[in-house]
Amino acid sequence: MKILVAVKRVADPDNANRIKVSSGGDAIDASGLEWKINPFDEYALEAALRLTENGASPKKREGEVVVVTMAPKEAETTLRSALATGADRAIRVEAGDDDLDGRVVAHALRKLVEEEKPDVVLMGKQTVDGDSNQVGQMLAELLDWPMATFAATLRQEQDGSLLVGREVDGGVLSLRVRPPCLVTVDLRIVSPEGVYSSLTDPSFKYNEGVRFAPLPAIMQAKRKPLTVRPLSELTDVALTTKYTKFELPAKRSAGVKVKDVAELVQKLTEEARVL
Repeated sequence: MKILVAVKRVADPDNANRIKVSSGGDAIDASGLEWKINPFDEYALEAALRLTENGASPKKREGEVVVVTMAPKEAETTLRSALATGADRAIRVEAGDDDLDGRVVAHALRKLVEEEKPDVVLMGKQTVDGDSNQVGQMLAELLDWPMATFAATLRQEQDGSLLVGREVDGGVLSLRVRPPCLVTVDLRIVSPEGVYSSLTDPSFKYNEGVRFAPLPAIMQAKRKPLTVRPLSELTDVALTTKYTKFELPAKRSAGVKVKDVAELVQKLTEEARVL
């Protein structure tokens, strides 16, 4: 099985309080932030690794995992990290954030998918910076592929089909898709029983969460193939999304201690006007 995993580097959401906005409100200053792989994309990578291995022998890759990102050269650190955890090769599409929106990314990925011919495309359900939840659905439509969104579980069946447990309101909906197909994953996909390839014994349990690369794998990742492609080779679609202004949320005033219930009710009624 060949799997293409689309990833994006994002500002660490744990440091969101350090975001700054330019004086004119026309841009976000992320210079003081740390970059990391989008968490949901990291889960997609873990799912891809589990689908291409026997869980009891994770060092042997039973298939190929290709990671792709659209970003400037600095994002190669993110790709090398993905290679260190087990991906076989990487593709970086040279582009800045100002060159991209969901539609552009989907069209560029379509071209890559047509060239690479993977059996499955895996990606996170959304990115934590834009939270638009668009690219997966757009790409599946462009490819005319079956898709399953918000995957909480993945089971590879003997005929190659994927049995997907989708997160829905009130529970999990089971859906079977046949490759070539596209799946977007949710956070529960990295539970100990979240993903099984047809090679992994059903009694096997993974560790909770994503795997971390040991030092030898980090060193080996430096020698794995990393290809750079210009965005113009993949699409000439124009941007259709434009940000007109950014502003930080209003600062919240400090809390107030009240001496009794009567004073609390008074403040809720007269100041907060919630009663």
